[in-house]
Amino acid sequence: MNILLWLIVGGLAGWIASVIMKTDAQQGVLADIILGIIGAAVGGFLMNLLGQPGVTGFDIYSIIVAVIGASVVIFAGRVLSTRY
Repeated sequence: MNILLWLIVGGLAGWIASVIMKTDAQQGVLADIILGIIGAAVGGFLMNLLGQPGVTGFDIYSIIVAVIGASVVIFAGRVLSTRY
């Protein structure tokens, strides 16, 4: 059940981040899920650096943290793809 929740939160966070970063037309559902899961890890790491808890479960705070992390991942991908 834990993996299913990660997929749901990851998909939701990845989709919201792709809408915010205006990449929703360029990537599919699988990319949204992958970016959301990676974003949850990145967001949790960033929040821990700030002294706040990372992803804590299936709640609004965790989705916001995952969206922030996924947005950072999308932005980093843009920067790296335009440089090379």
